[in-house]
Amino acid sequence: MANDSNQSMLWGDHGQEALESAHVCLINATATGTEILKNLVLPGIGSFTIVDGNVVTGEDVGNNFFLTRESIGKNRAQTSMELLQELNDDVTGNFVPESPEQLLEKDPSFFCKFTIVITTQLPESTLLRLAETLWDSNIPLLVCRTYGFVGYMRIVVKEHTVIESHPDNALEDLRLGQPFPELREHLQSYDLDHMERKDHSHTPWIIVVAKFLDKWRSENGGQMPKSYKEKESFRDLIRQGILKNENGVPEDEENFEEAIKNVNTALNITKVPSSVEEILNDDRCTNLTHQSTSFWILARAVKEFMTVEGKGNLPLRGTIPDMIADSDKFIKLQNIYREKAKKDASAVESCVSKLLQSVGRPPESISEREIRLFCRNCAFLRVVRCRSLEEEYGLDTAKKDDIVSLMENQDNEIVLYLMLRAVDRFQKQLGRYPGIYNYQIEGDIGKLKSCLNGLLQEYGLSLTVKDEYIQEFCRYGAAEPHTVASFLGGAAAQEAIKIITKQFVIFNNTFIYNAMLQTSATFQL
Repeated sequence: MANDSNQSMLWGDHGQEALESAHVCLINATATGTEILKNLVLPGIGSFTIVDGNVVTGEDVGNNFFLTRESIGKNRAQTSMELLQELNDDVTGNFVPESPEQLLEKDPSFFCKFTIVITTQLPESTLLRLAETLWDSNIPLLVCRTYGFVGYMRIVVKEHTVIESHPDNALEDLRLGQPFPELREHLQSYDLDHMERKDHSHTPWIIVVAKFLDKWRSENGGQMPKSYKEKESFRDLIRQGILKNENGVPEDEENFEEAIKNVNTALNITKVPSSVEEILNDDRCTNLTHQSTSFWILARAVKEFMTVEGKGNLPLRGTIPDMIADSDKFIKLQNIYREKAKKDASAVESCVSKLLQSVGRPPESISEREIRLFCRNCAFLRVVRCRSLEEEYGLDTAKKDDIVSLMENQDNEIVLYLMLRAVDRFQKQLGRYPGIYNYQIEGDIGKLKSCLNGLLQEYGLSLTVKDEYIQEFCRYGAAEPHTVASFLGGAAAQEAIKIITKQFVIFNNTFIYNAMLQTSATFQL
């Protein structure tokens, strides 16, 4: 199970290695918690530890697939750990039958040894204390919660760097506008006007576009086709190059059709994306120290490469798309891009070793594989910095203006966030959540409304929340329906895997799911 080939296609061998060396801590083996762990145990995380001092109740068995009737009265961490471990023999399960409050009191550093800590259904005061402990130690925290038909997630991480962001529509890195010397030399070996018919129709489209681009530029003062009209004229120029039979009818040359179709891709101007420029100009890139992570040392090395060897360009990615061509021509072209990418990576490697020396770190602390991976993906680098929970909850630092503007639509998902904060306030004041028993619902509506108004007043928010939301949250009775827990379990595991593998881009920083309407939204709170 741990080496499933589909997974390797998603996050590669190095991603799988990161998963297999991860140690995940789950606080509270609720329905949501066990669903998250299920989705991490199946792809093969190295180990997990469940922290939960509760004993299993009949209610737990009713909504949690990883607890049975025989579990009632036993510790919830232990019984769920045993059943979860059965899903994958390669994963090591541990449990701590204590409450997170006790552990935070006794030994807060306990939580700082994990790759990531995931919490479910945690009271606000405990959550804030845990978040502060992890923030100071730079351990990612993923807060999850199912409350009736509402799902909530919050990622709390100071800085999360991503090398492989896997963008959906990545443009090819072909450099046809300014070919590097090796490519220019290779292009000169082709003469489309004096070529056998078979060779002509099996010349890679990249070569076809490059040759006609030279012709276009010589006739247009060295300029590239930029406007729609110019690109259409350029396509016509390529069309004119298609061979004709003895009757003057154009031959069916698929490589030329490919060239015409790929004009936009081929004419993509080589430039550094603004998001990558921001990273290269970041203080952490400029001011390296002994504590700097590999990501920032690599980013600085790329920046230095750009000023010298790269002449303002990032290292070449070194890949070309599949195309109609004979094997020999395709492989030669592919090797030219590959060799140039290797050469660029070697130049970056020598920058890396100098930088490591300058910050007093051994040269082997960043491997050649890491450098090549970074160079291949340096156009897609991402850095995500989340705000701390302390900032989100602080009276002076909360994003009050954002909340007010979002609440101009009274049914925006942000209202569910306000309601979750209100039920936490209710729990803090009354020691229970609203509407736990049916007979409490009517009386709790007024109490919850005053908790909500108190919250809004405290933050100076002049907002109106519809009564139907207050009534709905009382009817939820803090229940954790399995269908919502299951959905959230899948979504949360996905974010946890992104954090562990440092691949794909996590949301920043709050996710709300409305199961009633099947809608979701993310907010930066």
